[in-house]
Amino acid sequence: MPSKLDQLRAMTVVVGDTGDIDAVRRLKPQDCTTNPSLVLKAVSTPAGKEILAEALRWADSLNASLEARTIAACDRVAVAIGTELTRIVPGRVSTEVDADLSFNVNGSIEKAQAVIAAYAARGVPRERILIKLASTWEGIQAARELQRQGIDCNLTLLFSLTQAMAAADAGAFLISPFVGRILDWHVKNGGGPYTAENDPGVASVRSIYATYKARGVATVVMGASFRNVGEIEALAGCDRLTIAPALMDELAGSAENLPRVLAPTLTAGAKAWVHHDEAGFRFSLNEDAMASEKLAEGIRLFVKDLRALRALVQTSLEQTTRTERRVVA
Repeated sequence: MPSKLDQLRAMTVVVGDTGDIDAVRRLKPQDCTTNPSLVLKAVSTPAGKEILAEALRWADSLNASLEARTIAACDRVAVAIGTELTRIVPGRVSTEVDADLSFNVNGSIEKAQAVIAAYAARGVPRERILIKLASTWEGIQAARELQRQGIDCNLTLLFSLTQAMAAADAGAFLISPFVGRILDWHVKNGGGPYTAENDPGVASVRSIYATYKARGVATVVMGASFRNVGEIEALAGCDRLTIAPALMDELAGSAENLPRVLAPTLTAGAKAWVHHDEAGFRFSLNEDAMASEKLAEGIRLFVKDLRALRALVQTSLEQTTRTERRVVA
């Protein structure tokens, strides 16, 4: 019997949820996703340290302010990690727009265009990249425009059917509905005990998947943010699943049968479609305490890690500047 990971690969596109280049080489996912937290973690790995060092040397040569060089170096790190990942995986790599642009339509569009241009300069075509945007109203509108420009988007931090329907209406290539963070919220608020079958995060993705398939929506559903392999197994057959290396290893270590749970023809539980304008979207999201709270929290956490990376880069650039001044003196 093949491992559960290999069985999953036969029915679902397995995506690596990591910026760890060595882990991706070992596990061989089809695609790979990154985010500010994963990029921050990646720069502590041997491969990531080399990428960071190169970005710092490059930023040192720029005739710009310290703040501008810091931001440019962080962007270079994210694209360099993504470029290395495209050399390993045969499919797509997701790179996230700065989380502090989550409520800025034009800023998100401009950053996404810059990321795509940076990849192109490294010989990576836009067809290999997905631009990740938070599933705020602004992020979804940015995705609408980017898709019109031929830049495919991955709408992340997605916790509700409201966000999923708006993303599909915007023509997003892919959505990343979160599982584990939904479970976290319900546990924190006194819910449970939960198994994979009554896990509220699993139920959310199943509902979105069924609603999309019943309507023939082309947007890809990629379950994300898993806390355990039971959640992954309960979504076997989903279009794509992005999985952290530790959970991929756990799946690879089991040869038990993995039954298919989701399929395009299984649309029981599909919900009626609602086309939201901005006011309707914001009100519906506000009515969902879990989704609105987890979206806000997720943005804050990504901004925190983005700032941590910038602080690391800025400190290194300042040290280089001080050293150069001493040499000149």
